[in-house]
Amino acid sequence: MQVTKSKMKIFKIRNRKGYAAIYGNNLTEGRTSDQAYERMVKALKRKGK
Repeated sequence: MQVTKSKMKIFKIRNRKGYAAIYGNNLTEGRTSDQAYERMVKALKRKGK
């Protein structure tokens, strides 16, 4: 599964520290936008198994 940042929605979480990434029906959080992206990629790899 090829995932790109352009297809993923990454945004700053209001009233919290950090960012969130949404792709499909999956949601991940991270302190930076890059960390949220990397966590999403890892989660999608686990889901594919």
